[in-house]
Amino acid sequence: MQIIPDELDRRMALFEKTLKEAGVKITHQRLEIFREVASSLNHPDAETLFRNVRKKLPTISLDTVYRALWLMVDLGLLTTLGASRDRTRFDANMESHHHFVCSVCGMTHDFYDAGFDRLPVPEKVMEIGKAESVQVRIKGICMRCMRKKEAH
Repeated sequence: MQIIPDELDRRMALFEKTLKEAGVKITHQRLEIFREVASSLNHPDAETLFRNVRKKLPTISLDTVYRALWLMVDLGLLTTLGASRDRTRFDANMESHHHFVCSVCGMTHDFYDAGFDRLPVPEKVMEIGKAESVQVRIKGICMRCMRKKEAH
């Protein structure tokens, strides 16, 4: 699935503005990698991006794709779904629960909330497929990291 051209143009303009403001060089590789992510609604993984970008840039390496993606995450241009940058986390808690994830240190903590458990599945989701469970992930800054930040 592809996004509408106006939205792609907006995303590309934000990409260029953000890199310029951060003093980061806008390379052809970074531009093509971001364009590939920005034009997709399927949340591609790094290997898929690598294969697609390689069609346009045959000499690009998988390492370059990964480094560009993490730079874009660090600059706030992309977000990740699933595993963290450093390691995949495993959870043996099979009960209905939700997660708080610290965006600074990566700490992940379970929490329980009956209100979140009863969230209705939007009709738009049902157009995509059948929901089997709902899990909420809240990203923020944990108390430990907030205290560290305040101490500095």
